[in-house]
Parts: sequence; structure tokens; C-alpha cells
Amino acid sequence: MLEQTPREQRQQLIDSDHADLSLRRQCELLKVNRSTLYYKAAEIDADDIDLLNEIREIWERYPFYGYRRITKELKFKGHKINRKRVQRLMQLGGIQAIYPGPNTSRRNKLHAVHPYLLRDLEVVRPNQAWMIDITYLRMRGGFMYLVALIDVHSRYIVSWSLSNTMETRFCIDALKKGLVYAQPEMINSDQGCQFTSEDWVDYLNEWGIDISMTGKGRCLDNVYIERFWRSFKREKFYLNEYNTVKDLRCAIEEYIEFYNQRRWHQSLNYETPAEVYFKWEREACGYVDASFGPASALRDVWTSHGQRITPALTTA
Repeated sequence: MLEQTPREQRQQLIDSDHADLSLRRQCELLKVNRSTLYYKAAEIDADDIDLLNEIREIWERYPFYGYRRITKELKFKGHKINRKRVQRLMQLGGIQAIYPGPNTSRRNKLHAVHPYLLRDLEVVRPNQAWMIDITYLRMRGGFMYLVALIDVHSRYIVSWSLSNTMETRFCIDALKKGLVYAQPEMINSDQGCQFTSEDWVDYLNEWGIDISMTGKGRCLDNVYIERFWRSFKREKFYLNEYNTVKDLRCAIEEYIEFYNQRRWHQSLNYETPAEVYFKWEREACGYVDASFGPASALRDVWTSHGQRITPALTTA
């Protein structure tokens, strides 16, 4: 019980003017090192304060920098400093690099694993293959989890869902949103327990969707959705603070609208994902309504005579 009491509280119980117990005996009873009674924390040097402010400025620009990279940055600016001092000051200022946290790809070893079907496959059309993955988003009160489905051919984000748990249900909810508008021939995922679960596998089998899974430790097999996470976090999430889930949800919706509709992709010959994804509809119908919003996965498709037809992106 005594060991569980913080040392600072035990030190406060020591009475230097006690009539019966010496300081030595009190320290023994309270299990406090007697030398700590005489210790006085050194005052922070003015140079350390200036350096800490500069460290914080670097960290605010590059929140993914740890003490080693910040040390390199300071040396580049002309400071003669070692990494131990930078590490001490970062701890003093409560500064910590943003780095991967909870593992969102834990496999249930009782579940079957499916083969990787995208190897040597040339993806040449929308909805030939989708990728799905989960990422975590750190907030003040804990973590939120974001799942998204991306079309491999166009890099278009077909649908997404946000949850405070990593249950399979929220992955199926995201898939249902996408299947309202289009059906892929296959979906590739990692070996996370959500995607090896019976609920997920049975749902894909009901729709006749082929199941593909990345190899263990082969994150590049799911490279397009991983690149989207990197873009979203660096271009949106890390640059802002979200106090509520509603704020976060609005930010995700806003960024995906930008990513799909406005963000030029070098790998797509500087077209947007939406332009590539809906190119088939433009060629077939002559026109695609430009009033597309993030709440839907497809825009309304109209014929050249202005008559509305039912969107159908599924390809044979």
C-alpha cells in the first residue's frame, strides 16, 4: 500500500521538527531516500527556454519529427547541440512526434486467409478492384477509426465510415454505402480480423465479390489506400485540431470531396480520381452532372437528351 503512494506525497508526510522520530527514521518508515529531502531542482536556463521555443516551432511545422530529426534540423540552422539535450527539452516541453499507435491489422488466427489476387493483374477499368483498410485517428478523448474503400484504377474513394470501435460492422456499413452505387469484381484487404471474419467473408460471397488479401508484412500490396491515409493525415488531419467527432466527420467529408474532385494526381496524368472513375459514364452517356457531393458515391448520369438513367458502373 505504501509503495503505491506517490513519492511526492510521502515526502510531504516527513516532519523535520518531529519530537520522537528523527529524519532518518521517518525516511526509513516512509521508504524515501533521505537525499531527496535536500534536492532542489535546477532553474531552467534562459538559453534552454529559447531553444525549447525553437524546437516547438520545428515540431509544429513537422509534427512527425522525433528528437533525432529535430536535432539534425537545429544543427542545419547552426546550433551546436546533441540529441540528448534536444530529447530532454522535448520531454520538458511535452513535445512528442506523431507516430503509429494501435495496430489496426491484428489477425484472428482462427480465421481463414485468402490469397492475394492482384499480383500480376492489370487493372484497366473502374470497379475491377477495390481496396479497403482501417486507420486510427488520435483525439483528445481517445481514438476514432476510419475505414475507406478506394477504386484501384482511378484512386477514387468510393465510400467511408467512422467509428469509435474496430468492429466488423462498421466496415460492412462502409461497403454497403459503396454497393448502393457500384459493385467491384474483387476487394483487397489486409489480414485484419475484421476482414477475415465470417460476417465480412459471407457478405462478400453473397454479392459474388472475389476476396483478395495482402501477405503478412506486405503493406505495399495495399499501397493505394495506404497512400490515401498518408495524404489525408499530412494534408488535413495533422494540420487541425478536432474537439468533437462531428468536427472530425466534417473534416473527413471535406477532404474526400477535395481528394476525389479537385486533387490532381500525377499517376493519373494530372486528372482527378472522379474524372477517371466517371470517364466510362461520360463516354457511354455523353454527360455527367457536375453537382456531385461527398454524401453520394456516384453523380447523376444523364443522356445527351437530358433524360435521367440509372447509374450502373459494374463491369462484366
